[in-house]
Amino acid sequence: MHLAHDEQECDDRDLYAGLIRLHILHHAVERPVYGAWIAEELARHGYRLSAGTLYPMLHKLEAKGYLLSRKDQNGPHGRRLYQATDHGRAALETTKIRVRELFGELFASL
Repeated sequence: MHLAHDEQECDDRDLYAGLIRLHILHHAVERPVYGAWIAEELARHGYRLSAGTLYPMLHKLEAKGYLLSRKDQNGPHGRRLYQATDHGRAALETTKIRVRELFGELFASL
């Protein structure tokens, strides 16, 4: 089955979704982050996410206990800050081991 470029890119997003969630969690471990900053950071790495994709992803990470959010009232407009929970930190550490192992296999022939 041959997919048009746009269809293929849409299909590939399923593969990238896990990487995007790990990227979000990585930064949320380092410091509290907010949606617009995350979107910009992901865009720097080639991931272009709409708010309609990003915010449900953040909410799902929070619902699963990886992130905790709070309203930040600094500035003229409030924004929601996301920070990793202890569970999120532990999950990221475990995942780093698995990702390192996978990358070793993926790039072993280079």
